[in-house]
Amino acid sequence: MKKNVPETRKYRLEMNDKILNSGFKDFNKFFGLDNKAYLEGALPVKMKELMGLVGSMVLRCNDCIFYHIDRSISEGATKEELYEAFNIALIVGGSIVIPHLRYAFEVMEEIYDENE
Repeated sequence: MKKNVPETRKYRLEMNDKILNSGFKDFNKFFGLDNKAYLEGALPVKMKELMGLVGSMVLRCNDCIFYHIDRSISEGATKEELYEAFNIALIVGGSIVIPHLRYAFEVMEEIYDENE
């Protein structure tokens, strides 16, 4: 079940643009809050992205998993750091997370392959 990394990124950008330009300002407010939560602060951005990844895996949102793996890697996350985040998600969420762990491994490998 290979994901096309550039195509997935493009789709997210295009759809977010449609949502944010729909004229319904409450969408913009939420997206603004979401963006602000991941800015540098007392915690580094990479750590925040890894935290977002754990939450996304426990909540079983593959779109979110893709996004946070992509962002974590762009912030310098190593495979070992991702493995530890995956493990925290598995411990917190239990066996229901396993299908999303498979998905996360696939996405991680594809993004690292793309970056090589």
